[in-house]
Amino acid sequence: MKPILFKCIVSIELLTLLGIAAFAWLHSPAGASRLHSRARQEAVAPAASPDTEAGTSAPEKEFIKWVDFKVTSQAMNDAYQYDLKAHDTDTPIDWVSLLAVLGAKYGGDFKNYKSSDMSAIADKILNKESTLEQLTADMKYFHYYDEAYHAVLGGYVGEYRLEGSDEIHYGLKAFSPIAKGFPYNDYDDFGTSRSFGYRRQHLGHDMMGQIGTPVIAVESGYVECLGWNRYGGWRIGIRSFDKKRYYYYAHLRQNFPYNKKLKEGSTVTAGDVIGYMGHTGYSDTENVNNIDIIHLHFGIQLIFDESQKDGNGEIWISCYELARFLSQNRSETVKDESTKEWHRVQEMTDLAEDAYKKQQKKQARQEK
Repeated sequence: MKPILFKCIVSIELLTLLGIAAFAWLHSPAGASRLHSRARQEAVAPAASPDTEAGTSAPEKEFIKWVDFKVTSQAMNDAYQYDLKAHDTDTPIDWVSLLAVLGAKYGGDFKNYKSSDMSAIADKILNKESTLEQLTADMKYFHYYDEAYHAVLGGYVGEYRLEGSDEIHYGLKAFSPIAKGFPYNDYDDFGTSRSFGYRRQHLGHDMMGQIGTPVIAVESGYVECLGWNRYGGWRIGIRSFDKKRYYYYAHLRQNFPYNKKLKEGSTVTAGDVIGYMGHTGYSDTENVNNIDIIHLHFGIQLIFDESQKDGNGEIWISCYELARFLSQNRSETVKDESTKEWHRVQEMTDLAEDAYKKQQKKQARQEK
């Protein structure tokens, strides 16, 4: 065998062995741990900021830059039930923080979630054997998951009043984006390929149904954008009152996409009808049906700093498991034949919305 050929064969064998060794390390507990650690560190890396003066840098602002939300609907529901059980007791449990404990334990991946893992934590708190602070004292990434998961779920459980009563209720006050009684089907399509305009990932959740199906505000908030977009067609964007979540509802119905009362700046209550399912979009011309399948594109963007609202720093999360969790609370609606609009049957007062409106009024008075 010629020396050059022999050297090439030996080199190829060595590279193959190195590849196998690297693969084995990455899939070992030590390797996986190092990767999770690196990902969490990058997720909370400080933002770059321009120099304020020559040779002087402004203080770096730290905020979360990455969230991969993989909590299952079963885990969310189990945690929510513990929150309800412990409410108004001397050992209250924040369901989101409970999920954050398991997030730190699982490295963010709930695919092997077991209810017994959650009950082991919750029972220690309920039985006063330990506190959340004690249980998480040695969990390096608990605070990351706690902040990240509160950014996703922070406005979903709380206090509200139903129309005709002064009684304050506590529980799930967020709703499925599809009205009660209207059929739909969906699957986990986050991250799949899209090609109109340019090749990109699908950063939302498609829920297939019928033309005109009432689309529901998942959470209370204010309308931040409303109008035509070449990709999303007729769409509406609603910001939560704490500004952490931006809800994107797209491909709304041709000719009659929205609740007629809505405009940018309007406040909406969770459970309100905000629009109607359609298949508009994929066109520079307004009011065009260029989407083949009738569906609602439902997306959630997380915002830890306003610099993330638009641009390369945007954080969009998978909504599939979240939609499954919210399916237990679907807003019942009725049609007004005179206007062809749909409206919710049971009105609700969200105390978070009341607080926001009071703050807005106070701010307006101060600006005069």
